[in-house]
Amino acid sequence: RYGRHPLGQNLLLARRLVEAGVGFVTVNGWTGASPTGGGGAPSSSWDMHGGHMGMGNAFGDGSYGMGWCLPRLDEALSALFADLHDRGLLKRTLVVVVGFLVSTVCGYMAGLIGASNSPLSGIGILVVAITALFLVVSVKSSLPPEMGKALVAYALFVTAVVFNVAAIANNNLQDLKTGQLVESTPSKQQWALVIGVIASALVIPPVLDLVNKAYGFAGAPGASAHALPAPQAGLISALGQAVIQNDPEKWQLMGWGALIGAAIITLDWLLSKTTRSMRVPPLAVGLGIYLPTASTLMVTVGALVGWWFDRGADRTAKPDATKQLGVLLASGLIVGESVLAVLFTALVAFTNNQFPIGVVGDSFSTASEWLGGIAFVLMIYALYRWVGRALSAA
Repeated sequence: RYGRHPLGQNLLLARRLVEAGVGFVTVNGWTGASPTGGGGAPSSSWDMHGGHMGMGNAFGDGSYGMGWCLPRLDEALSALFADLHDRGLLKRTLVVVVGFLVSTVCGYMAGLIGASNSPLSGIGILVVAITALFLVVSVKSSLPPEMGKALVAYALFVTAVVFNVAAIANNNLQDLKTGQLVESTPSKQQWALVIGVIASALVIPPVLDLVNKAYGFAGAPGASAHALPAPQAGLISALGQAVIQNDPEKWQLMGWGALIGAAIITLDWLLSKTTRSMRVPPLAVGLGIYLPTASTLMVTVGALVGWWFDRGADRTAKPDATKQLGVLLASGLIVGESVLAVLFTALVAFTNNQFPIGVVGDSFSTASEWLGGIAFVLMIYALYRWVGRALSAA
């Protein structure tokens, strides 16, 4: 019924686990080896790259082709739904088949233009909305009203799992792209991943705990008056609550947001047809709407500075090398700011003082912000001028 292939047998095992009371089950999507082959070594995942990766035609009937994989996915999933329905488990079981879609979109974007440009936020918003709607249609009517918060928590948990899938896809495609650029071998890349995972596990949790103790995060229990904003998490949580708890005011706001999004997409399309360079990117507009100015202002400033520097670099004898040094300088500023932020957070946490290095009173705060901004602009100007002159003299 499920099909005698790995995906079918995995879904059958998942049904048995659900029937036994297991609350959350993840199923591997590998559909097995095709009799026609299709190139590539045996794999344990659905991984389609096409003929240029030695895996056969991505649309053919080989092991990595959709002609082989999709019929088996249809066979196994339809059997799972029918089996859950026959056993009275369907109403209390949420089947999420989004991992392949999310990994495809995010992995493609990461491989194309880098992991920092992957649409993780957009994916999270779509997933929490779809999951919440599914819960409302299939489960909510059979549960008491006080279970609303539990449904919201479940929707957020599913979204967190999808975020992990997307992040893994980002990492894999970025690693493959970088490895190809530097001509790395697969074994060296795997060792680099092992080192990266260990280093991240040792560094990230203590830093996050330090930040949470020093400031907290907006909306979290125990957050201080200087809590750090978490706009993306707040938006996803609010969206899940609006759908499940059926808040008319939030539904109205989401409706207005959808209309504004449609208008911006239409405007961007019209500009692409009528002008050469004038565009209104919908994603950039959306980020500007829901992210606070403190998070996006320096991105805009950085883009303007980069444009100014690139124009000057084009007039030098070595424009490409000059631009590369400019990128390195910008990267150093980002890393330096991050390191200093962690050190400053440690001072706040250990001294229990929000302004441990303050030398003036609150009455001087406005003047200090202006002086700091002017000093920052002058420093950036001096550094970029120094980079340009140093390369010209070389």
